[in-house]
Amino acid sequence: MIAVAGVCEGFMKGVERITALGQRIWYDNISRDLLESGGLRALVAQGVRGVTTNPTIFEKAIGEGTHYDADIRALEAQGMSPEAMVRELMISDVRRAADILRPVFDASLAVDGYVSIEVAPDEAQDVDATVAEAKTLWSTIARPNVMIKIPATEAGYQAMREVLAQGINVNVTLIFSPQSYERVAAAYCAALEDRLTQGLSIDRVASVASVFVSRVDTVVDAQLQERLQNAPAAEAKRLKSLLGRAGIANAQRIYQRYKELFRGKDFARLRARGARPQWPLWASTSSKNPAYSATWYIDRLIAPDTINTVPPQTFQALLTHKPKALLEAEIAQSLAVHDGLRREGIDLPQILDTLLDEGLASFLRSYQALTARLAHKKSTLTI
Repeated sequence: MIAVAGVCEGFMKGVERITALGQRIWYDNISRDLLESGGLRALVAQGVRGVTTNPTIFEKAIGEGTHYDADIRALEAQGMSPEAMVRELMISDVRRAADILRPVFDASLAVDGYVSIEVAPDEAQDVDATVAEAKTLWSTIARPNVMIKIPATEAGYQAMREVLAQGINVNVTLIFSPQSYERVAAAYCAALEDRLTQGLSIDRVASVASVFVSRVDTVVDAQLQERLQNAPAAEAKRLKSLLGRAGIANAQRIYQRYKELFRGKDFARLRARGARPQWPLWASTSSKNPAYSATWYIDRLIAPDTINTVPPQTFQALLTHKPKALLEAEIAQSLAVHDGLRREGIDLPQILDTLLDEGLASFLRSYQALTARLAHKKSTLTI
């Protein structure tokens, strides 16, 4: 029996091995070319179980090639503004992707097969506007395997509760700190309670909590490198052991809190009514530092009930990768990383709060650039 299992494992692809370890891989990319060429279907066949998008991805997709030109001309003929065109094109792509992933959604009984689309980032601080757009996106796309991405801001916590309570799936994005994660989990559970109070079912309400990882290391590593410039040998060794570890340690800490919240007695009553836990989703897991391998953020974040959303280059590395589930095994090391950062005077909580503000600003810039890119392309097509 052991020999047979070993042979079967030998034929498994890297992504399939990760799934066998309890983690789903989502693809952090979408484009008309990917949808029309059969590329997304091929990815699903290789083990992809979901798709995420953001304004930066759409800016690149719409700006390159000619795949959107016919739609742009048709929307221009309707007198549609660039801002409205952006939403129409994004909705169209997400709807197509959701249809491709629908068999995965159905076969998994709504556990897998989701596609995410983001509310406009300029509304991140407005509860009513966020709720209204989430409802519009949900009803317009009209697919049960879509998740509406809402950022983890002060307004977002309230908005996500209202949206989830209406039975709309939510991908809570831009989570950096454990404190923010706690509030996101609380909002999810409160929304389920709201539905039960109204006599509504909770067995098909889906949500994930997107925790950003490598962006943390980009900031922390820069501070560590500054200290390394004049550090004596013994101190340099300690500093180097912290490089590339802050984001991972932060995510590992959040995962421990996830287990306490969703595997404990407090969630048991909701689970008994059919509720599903809000899985952590690891976002920003590409290696932005060339010194780290393409799979640096893969093995260290593999654990049951998690999702890792990876960009194309990281996905390619996974196809031949032999993964190891190291998240649980490295808990003691993650605690040591937190202690080490404190000893070095690196204020990780402050960094995490700043990264949320920067993330919102970055998404807004990408959204504005996307609108400008589309306006320029529209003008070239109508000359």
